[in-house]
Amino acid sequence: MPHTDPLANPAHSALLGPHAGLAERRGRAARYPADVSPFHALPDDPTEADWADLAGLTGPGGFALLAGNGITPPADWRVTFSLDGVQLVGDRLVHAHDPEAVELGPEDVPEMLALVAATRPGPFEARTIALGRYLGIRQDGVLVAMAGERMHPVGHTEISAVCTAPTHRGQGLAARLVRAVAAGIRDRDEVPFLHAAGDNVDAIRLYKALGFTQSRPMTFLGAVAPGGEAADA
Repeated sequence: MPHTDPLANPAHSALLGPHAGLAERRGRAARYPADVSPFHALPDDPTEADWADLAGLTGPGGFALLAGNGITPPADWRVTFSLDGVQLVGDRLVHAHDPEAVELGPEDVPEMLALVAATRPGPFEARTIALGRYLGIRQDGVLVAMAGERMHPVGHTEISAVCTAPTHRGQGLAARLVRAVAAGIRDRDEVPFLHAAGDNVDAIRLYKALGFTQSRPMTFLGAVAPGGEAADA
């Protein structure tokens, strides 16, 4: 069953709940397809059998990205990075639909990938838009800012891929898109939330100014399964 607090183990709650149709599962381990998202999930307090099932999903030497707290892989897994982050919940967020925000679809993916490459907001793959709704702002026909929905734990939706082209920063586009994406989430009677790197003080300041409150620390851990020729992600 999903965690009693969906936000404590968001990928697990999403993959066993609203995103179950996207999930690849083995035992109690789950993951998104690689071209959708790199996130994997384990239940709370995973057993050795759960880690073995996760290794079965990744394949020998495969990479897994996990989000949570107190994640300790077995000794035969190799940790490649551990990023300290924070989780913020939009319980006081003033959301608002934006008339200039356009919904992005599969035909926009090449532009979205180019914007992500220029701004590096976090993982975004060829089919990431399958996770939810993505909005963008165009100027002179060019996509200059976007934001969308990623993990979908029960009763909540994560806002992610918030990015603005370097040439168009300082116009408040990111804030507008966060509010617009949050408005769609609130229309479904769900709560918006997001994650930020713990040292990204500018982003955290922006999100708090918009009405997000910091709820908990969140660790993002990358690890390579035992066996095979490891290819770090």
